Amino acid sequence: MNLFDVYPLFDIEITKGKGCRTYDNEGNEYLDLYGGHAVISIGHSHPYYVNKLNEQAQKLVFYSNSVQNSLQKELADKLGKMSGYEDYSLFLINSGAEANENALKLASFHNGRSKVIAFDKSFHGRTSAAVRVTNNPKIVAPINEGFDVEFLPLNDIASVRNSLKNEDVCAVIIEGIQGVGGIQVPENQFLCELSDACRATGTVLILDEIQSGYGRSGKFFAHQYAGIRPDIITVAKGMGNGFPIGGVLISPAFEPSFGLLGTTFGGSHLACAAAIAVLDVMKEERLVENALETGNYLLNELRKLTQVKEVRGLGLMIGIEFEQPVKELRSKLLFEHKIFTGVSGTSTIRLLPPLCLSKEDADVFLQKFSNLL
Repeated sequence: MNLFDVYPLFDIEITKGKGCRTYDNEGNEYLDLYGGHAVISIGHSHPYYVNKLNEQAQKLVFYSNSVQNSLQKELADKLGKMSGYEDYSLFLINSGAEANENALKLASFHNGRSKVIAFDKSFHGRTSAAVRVTNNPKIVAPINEGFDVEFLPLNDIASVRNSLKNEDVCAVIIEGIQGVGGIQVPENQFLCELSDACRATGTVLILDEIQSGYGRSGKFFAHQYAGIRPDIITVAKGMGNGFPIGGVLISPAFEPSFGLLGTTFGGSHLACAAAIAVLDVMKEERLVENALETGNYLLNELRKLTQVKEVRGLGLMIGIEFEQPVKELRSKLLFEHKIFTGVSGTSTIRLLPPLCLSKEDADVFLQKFSNLL
């Protein structure tokens, strides 16, 4: 049997990682400034994380959501305290797409509506409802076109208010920072006015923090720069540092009932052990603060480069846009200088490193990057 060929792959096999470094099967060392699509939060193979996974795997990997699981409760408690959402409830699943699927479903149960507003350049996943609210027709199959979605320009509150005026919209879903869309940061005033407009019309506000959350922006959630409290928040990626886990943070306005939502594998013992370890390391090593400090340093230094069209982002979620395509630049960074980066579209380099990135490693990148321009 062959693999279903849907991924354009670099001819590199990564077999080992430590901190912000990865190593291929030939022993070459790479500086990882992409973290496997923003998944690696506390660094590759952190010893505390590895130990906690090993300890749990030797006791119990999985049992179903038909029995008590104190690890789920510990995770919910720690996540609530660290994020500032102690009064919210947590529903656990396995991925970001699943988180958004359940968020949209819960919103529709809540107000009985089905229309959704999303934004230009948005990405919320590749599954049924999640891909429908993703602004990329190429990955939306006919079977996914089952409900009405309106895509509006980011930061255009007048368009949002006009679409909400009939009070028939189920939910507005927005990323804390658009990732695939090129590191587009919603304006704080826009988020505040969006929150008010949703509340006034009975519309559920869903904040997709799957890529921008878990400390990446320099706050636990990117939307916290605006001081708003969404109805629902979705998380994944950095939540498990590579172990598949996702979550939906749900405001007290939503009433649970048996069978309303469900999952087989979500919140397994091993997944919870991984997620708890991530939060422990983030707190102990002050990784949210480090993301802010190192991120600000990178942003300030990158903005000094005259060859760059625009630098966008918050914390360690950074987009570097050029007037010209960046394919060759990214290739040189990877194959000549052994630095992993990401890309958005044809002209934007994306940086999504582990939150433990040091100023010294940032300087390594800045020197090699500027020398290529």
